Amino acid sequence: MTERALQDQLGDLWAVCFGCGPQNEHGLRIKSYWSGDESVCAWQPADYHAATPGILNGGIIASIIDCHCVWTAIAYAYQCEGREVGSEPPILYVTSSLHVDYLKPTPMNGPVTLRARIKEVQGKKTTVTCSLFAGDVETVRGEVVAARVSVEWQGRK
Repeated sequence: MTERALQDQLGDLWAVCFGCGPQNEHGLRIKSYWSGDESVCAWQPADYHAATPGILNGGIIASIIDCHCVWTAIAYAYQCEGREVGSEPPILYVTSSLHVDYLKPTPMNGPVTLRARIKEVQGKKTTVTCSLFAGDVETVRGEVVAARVSVEWQGRK
């Protein structure tokens, strides 16, 4: 597993992102790590992330799956180009589509773990699948189509 979170390797490009941005005081601040052929994220929900007492809100689940999968696409693109994550010019992806299947309620009595893998790459679009686990139990499956965008898209240059 990579020692530094993927989000920490790309500078301040996503600093205010709700899912991972360190400068978003209301954000979720997930951290994703590359491990073998997948990316992994462990995240501890707070009481205010609940849908009902002790059960994680579905919108929060969708947000962490979305953000984690986009970071998986970014890391994979760097890997395919034989570059270190964060090397210039930056590789950026955004969500093109998000699909989430809630298999069972996700308890909040401990951290949740997300595991994402690349399903396919077609041109500028990368499809990423993700499973969310509470302990050893898979409670949610998601799929994100992430679209590669230029740095100009973000207004950086």
